[in-house]
Amino acid sequence: MDAIVALPRVNPLLLKLRFGMDLDAGDRALLGDAFRATRSLEPQQDIVRAGERSSGVHLVLEGFAFRYKLVRDGRRQILGLLLPGDFCDLQSIVLGPSDHYIAALTTCTIADVPQRQVDALIFRDSRIARALWWATLVDESVLREWLASMGQRPADKRIAHLFCELLLRQQLVGAAGARDCPLPLTQPMLADILGITPIHVSRILRDLREAGLIELKDRHLHVPEVERLRAFCDFDPAYLHLVNTPEQGASEPLSGNGP
Repeated sequence: MDAIVALPRVNPLLLKLRFGMDLDAGDRALLGDAFRATRSLEPQQDIVRAGERSSGVHLVLEGFAFRYKLVRDGRRQILGLLLPGDFCDLQSIVLGPSDHYIAALTTCTIADVPQRQVDALIFRDSRIARALWWATLVDESVLREWLASMGQRPADKRIAHLFCELLLRQQLVGAAGARDCPLPLTQPMLADILGITPIHVSRILRDLREAGLIELKDRHLHVPEVERLRAFCDFDPAYLHLVNTPEQGASEPLSGNGP
């Protein structure tokens, strides 16, 4: 089994934005200095609550978080998974109070940036504004793909497609190996993402394992043959809009002054 590549001491936002926008050294320094680690959250701790107006923007630097909504009877629908380099609420700049909840899935390190600082970055540099816009639009594209999966893919291909996505998204920020990545999702959480029961999830995971498509152990996913899993679920990464192909191994410091 391939070794998991540990997340380096770099800002995952800068690693992610390399695939969507060419930023110069000054832009990268500004973003690296703005989005520093400021606090750690425990699993299930809310980052944003529905109905509340955020005082700024939150960026996941380490760990997993998730978006969710509660329906009237208390059931939960998970709307998105937030990985290192993902903004929790960049849209709050325009939309105001949140219409959903965001919570830590694992222990998370979050960068909190006041709204005025984000505004200053956007108004100062059109490249930074475009890069953050790209990140927001990719989030919307991922949601559309999830909706397409929910409506049209059978449940086994739905789970396989999600696994392909999570492997690739973590690879983009140096948090995964070629065939391995963290997968801290319980079966009930997978059920809340996919709109099926935990029992159905358990059966599908068993079938995928027996088919040799995946291995799950110690909250990690191993994909023996990535192209085979992609073919099984018709995974096409075009919806992630990776318009750039930066050099492998390129990295940026967390900030100009070190961590």
